[in-house]
Amino acid sequence: MNMSTDRSLTHRAESNPEKIQQRPAVAPAVDIYESAEELLVVADLPGVTQDRLAVRVEKGELTFEGRRTEAAEREQGVEGLPDFRRSFVVPQGIDSEKISADLRAGVLRIHLPKSASLKPRQIPISAS
Repeated sequence: MNMSTDRSLTHRAESNPEKIQQRPAVAPAVDIYESAEELLVVADLPGVTQDRLAVRVEKGELTFEGRRTEAAEREQGVEGLPDFRRSFVVPQGIDSEKISADLRAGVLRIHLPKSASLKPRQIPISAS
């Protein structure tokens, strides 16, 4: 490539820059608990409100993401706190139609109920 071509590419890029707004994303710590009935994902999300949080299941992947409130940013004296996002592969045997989530006092709980095939069951013993 000659220099004149190289300069024209640079000039074109400088005269029409793309505006890309990319915020750093953090991955909040989570705890995952298992019982006979479900898997429970618990994440501490202080300063997050329900309207700034999304939880979804798509193609076998559970994702929650969002942003802290502007009031929490001001309170902590830090504007533009990073967005957050976590994704997990949903294990086989989870009833994805019955996944639910709740947010209380900055703690997100995502309930992943096990399908009947994964739940322990008592096997009756017959006498001979």
